[in-house]
Amino acid sequence: MGSNSHILKKGELIDDKYQIAFFLKKGSYAETYRVKGNDGITKLLKLFIYSQLDRTQFTNSGTPLEIDVLKSIKHPNVVKYHDSGELIIENQKYGYVILDFISGETLADKMKREDTLNQYEAKDIILGVLNGLNHLHSIDRPLIHNDITNLNVMLDLSGKVPVPKLIDFGYARWIDQATNDFLKEGLNPFYQSNEAFNKVFSVQSDIFSVGALYYHLLFGMPPWFVELSKFKSDRIKIEDAIIEERQKKLSFPDSDVIVDETIIKVISKALQPKAENRFKNVKEFIKAVNGELEIQLSETTESELTVKPKKVKQGKGFSSIAGMQDLKDLIKLDVIDALNEKEKYAEYGLTIPNGMLLYGPPGCGKTFFAEKMAEEIGFNFYQIKPSDIQSKWVNASQENIKKLFDEARENAPSVIFIDELDAMVPNRDSSGINHMNTSAVNEFLAQMNNVGEDGVFIIGATNRPNSIDPAILRAGRLDKHIYLPPPDHEARKLMFELYLKKRPTEVGLNYSELATITENYVSSDIKFLCDEASRRALKTKSRITWEILSSTIKDNRPSISLNELHSYEAIKAKMEGQNSTSSERPRIGFKRN
Repeated sequence: MGSNSHILKKGELIDDKYQIAFFLKKGSYAETYRVKGNDGITKLLKLFIYSQLDRTQFTNSGTPLEIDVLKSIKHPNVVKYHDSGELIIENQKYGYVILDFISGETLADKMKREDTLNQYEAKDIILGVLNGLNHLHSIDRPLIHNDITNLNVMLDLSGKVPVPKLIDFGYARWIDQATNDFLKEGLNPFYQSNEAFNKVFSVQSDIFSVGALYYHLLFGMPPWFVELSKFKSDRIKIEDAIIEERQKKLSFPDSDVIVDETIIKVISKALQPKAENRFKNVKEFIKAVNGELEIQLSETTESELTVKPKKVKQGKGFSSIAGMQDLKDLIKLDVIDALNEKEKYAEYGLTIPNGMLLYGPPGCGKTFFAEKMAEEIGFNFYQIKPSDIQSKWVNASQENIKKLFDEARENAPSVIFIDELDAMVPNRDSSGINHMNTSAVNEFLAQMNNVGEDGVFIIGATNRPNSIDPAILRAGRLDKHIYLPPPDHEARKLMFELYLKKRPTEVGLNYSELATITENYVSSDIKFLCDEASRRALKTKSRITWEILSSTIKDNRPSISLNELHSYEAIKAKMEGQNSTSSERPRIGFKRN
């Protein structure tokens, strides 16, 4: 690197295609440069410093997630992807992406000069941002930007009218990614929604950020602004301070800028503390900004929660699950029969256990199993996500948990299924948990004690059992711990048969061989492979053949690496009090009592 403070040098040629013109800026994990292509057109190069990227910023194949994101989007209000590649410099690996150069400035730069914008200029900018955001949310695999601020909106000034463009997708995540893939460090907390502090991201969390930007453009500061210098870099204390401020009613300071009452209502709606009280989607937000939608603000408070049992749909129950027969038998004996034959079990002094923990790698069917179990049992079923319960408002999470259990007891026999349990009840000894989360865990523990006696059964699912508070896993709470590993050979064979049964396949398809060549593929991988092979066959209007399936498998590696699978085996051994000495994967993955 020499004596330069940046990595690439002026005049340096990248992949024989792009010549470095000059260095622009350095971020926490990337540097940006202005470059000139062989076609003589100026472009922007973003250089990713692999050693400084967080693990959540990589794809399974080891490339920066931001590059994959940029490849998938194309819209006038979004920065345009052009090219990408990798470099080795002084034995260090880097990735780069080439973007169209935007001739203009960021909103932050504009606001340094002007402080506030008039309502008409602010409206045009917000509509541009919303149009770009609507595209991200509407693609086949919806994308959440997660970092909409005045720094990440660029104004293209090359034409007669400024065009806002969303830039910097380093924190963007696909909506189907897990909460543990969300990276909080480096985000501006004033633009983050309440639920985003708990790593919950959605369409509504992006809407909150746009509401915060709209407020900032008109009033010169973010909503609920507090001085943070006294907290230094303590993220938890900063979040707590902001949330405490947000308990106050949103205020609109006196300003020289004239702001219509309609705009005040639009911003208030976007900044509702509860996600469900904001705009349902960006299209609704756009209609409101254009005056095409009447704004109705909810008067409900954050602590209010109405939990109703989910209607269990008619289905095949356990018969639609390939394999796992031992697990099905265990559930029938310990839960279903115990619920249906209370008097018989009472003769032996037995009730249903309080609950069970389903854990294992992502994509192994934990949620699917719980849904099919609900079909099998047929009782009241409560399917809960952390965002349904969690709140950063004082005491609200505890109240929500109590209401959930009261409702389940009242409608017993009931099953409560909690997905991503680690986000609901994190380990209280962790340095990253604040006092509000600790209180919620305490309430959850109190409500769980011997809840089985009241006819309530709890199922918790997690990919991160090590992150759950250990008190949850003790006797009298989540009594049974069941590991769901990737499906074994027989289960994979049955899955291929199940998923391909009603599709146009060639005669004599060898399902056993398909199972053989998909070792270490998880359940969701098998479903994806069958769908992808079907798409390929549809394109050629042919049957789904062995050749199509095998080439599809060859082109799509398992979503979970061997190292990750081994780490889960170690976790399983620890939870069962064993020493993991064998690399052989168990057939089902739970221990008989």
